[in-house]
This record gives sequence, structure tokens and C-alpha cells, in this order.
Amino acid sequence: MHRSDVVPQLVGDNRDFLIIAGLAGTAKDIEGLELGADNAFVLGGAMGAAVSTGIGLAVMQPDRQVLVATGDGELLMNIGALATVVASGVERFSILCVDNERYGETGNQITHTSMGTDLAAVARGFGIKNVLTVTAEDEIPAANAMLRRADGPNFVHLKVNDGPPTRPPGRSWDAVERKLAFRKALLGHS
Repeated sequence: MHRSDVVPQLVGDNRDFLIIAGLAGTAKDIEGLELGADNAFVLGGAMGAAVSTGIGLAVMQPDRQVLVATGDGELLMNIGALATVVASGVERFSILCVDNERYGETGNQITHTSMGTDLAAVARGFGIKNVLTVTAEDEIPAANAMLRRADGPNFVHLKVNDGPPTRPPGRSWDAVERKLAFRKALLGHS
């Protein structure tokens, strides 16, 4: 499966979430959904911070569904954050891990998932309640529904082919501008 085909199908209507997106391809995948919707905050230069940032958001916004979209490489940089997900008690919290077995941000080196590390098994081991691995397109509807479950935390491990991410046209990557837009989407005012 190619990420640019399946990520939009899997996420569906991104307005259902407050989204924290990690680095590299996954950030571009999320930004490509609706040309940078204001309810999505994309991290830059913070490899490994997406899950931790999402936990903080979910703790402070317990009535909103939080989606963390990250890649396998970024998740591996802070794998212990999965234990904090469980310890924090967040329920309306989902992680979408787009796994292409590469560190796309740093030169496309292979990650440990290319050598057998199973991130879904790791998530289960940390105590993540609902875990699903997606390896075929017919599994996408179940994954779409899991991301929206309010009895989480939820972890969807999406295995994709290595290849370029979605390239959002005309997108501003200015961090201050994006922060202010996300703040307005979060709070309803600037």
C-alpha cells in the first residue's frame, strides 16, 4: 500500500480530531488531507515528540478526540512515551503510526521495523488498550473506526511501502503561523 493513497482513507474527515503530526512523511501526509487544516499541528525539528505532545493535549482536552500521526522512525526515538499514554489515563486518544521501515527525516535509513520489530506488539506490551495492524486496504474501515473510539487509548499500525509522502501544495510551514492557527482551532479564538 502507498501512504498517499491510504492515509487519507484511513483518517477520513480530519475535522473529527485535534491532530498532532510528527516529522517527515507523516507530517506531509496529514498536511495533504485538507491543505493544512487548522486543527492539525505539525511538529518541526522535534523528532520523537509527537506522542508526548499529544498526551499533553489529550489530558487538557479530555472531551476532544486527539489523533497523533507519527512514523515508525519518530516513534522509535521516544518509544517510552507509549507507557506514559497508558499511565496518563487518556481515553479519547489515538496514535496512527505510518510504518515505511525508514527514517525519512534523516536520509531514509532503515529502522528496526525492517528487522522485525513489531510496533503493534510493543504498543500492546505497554498496555495500549486497542491495537490494530493494517496491511491491506480492506482493513482500512476498521482502522478508521478505531481512530475514533472514545474508549482508548488506540494504536493503529499502518504498514506502507517505502515511497514519497503526500506533497501538500501551497502549504505554509511557518511554525508561528501554524501555532496561532492551531490555537484558534483549539480555543475558538486567537
